[in-house]
Amino acid sequence: MSALAEAPADQAPGTATQAVTTRVLTVNTHKGFTFFNRKFILHELREAVRNVSADVVFLQEVLGTHTRHSTRWAGWPEAPHYEFLADEIWPEFAYGRNAVYPHGHHGNAVLSKYPIEHYENLDVSIAGPEKRGLLHCVLKLTDGRRLHAICVHLGLQERHRVKQLQLLCQMMHKRIPDDAPVVVAGDFNDWRVRAHGILARAGLREVYAHATGASARSFPAAFPMLQLDRIYVRNARVHAPIILPKKPWNHLSDHAPLAAEIAV
Repeated sequence: MSALAEAPADQAPGTATQAVTTRVLTVNTHKGFTFFNRKFILHELREAVRNVSADVVFLQEVLGTHTRHSTRWAGWPEAPHYEFLADEIWPEFAYGRNAVYPHGHHGNAVLSKYPIEHYENLDVSIAGPEKRGLLHCVLKLTDGRRLHAICVHLGLQERHRVKQLQLLCQMMHKRIPDDAPVVVAGDFNDWRVRAHGILARAGLREVYAHATGASARSFPAAFPMLQLDRIYVRNARVHAPIILPKKPWNHLSDHAPLAAEIAV
């Protein structure tokens, strides 16, 4: 587990307040199945997520419902998957439905130990069958300040991702105060690592890249080669990645999870 790394100060002199340290986790749940959908492992995934002890969890490809799977797989929960994962640990959760099909739907979700005062799911689908969204949640921290948490799952085509990143920057400019702390996390599908430059225009820095010089390799989980998953921050006093063990995560999804501690 890494110690917090110093980041450039974002706060004006004379406005110092005591920092609130928040642990965040992002994971693509792959709809509760292992790679290639060979095994339903949502119960094991829930235990692994709980063991990280995150205050805020960003989920992608999380199922809201699936009427066929619920009759085929033993142990399928009655509640939506994001509620099942949140059970007893995260009292607050928000879900943004993105992909809808005849038997169900899936999308992004945020689980939080802090109150979620407001949330909205911004549709950033560009063209064709790919449906994508940005789930924006406003969390009330223990000191009364607001933390903006944005859960991201971007498109597979680069030209779509560029437009979606631009929409993210526009949304932040219009809807989030310049001095508010922000965490943007999720599956960026950015295998060519183009997002850093675009998101820097919105004042965002990537936690792993800032600490080590490169974003974490997260895909495929069994043998990570591509830097698809990210945690970006703005107005964070300090931030540092948390190194998670390879097991059991390497068989719980096709993506490895990322975690970080952030002080705002």
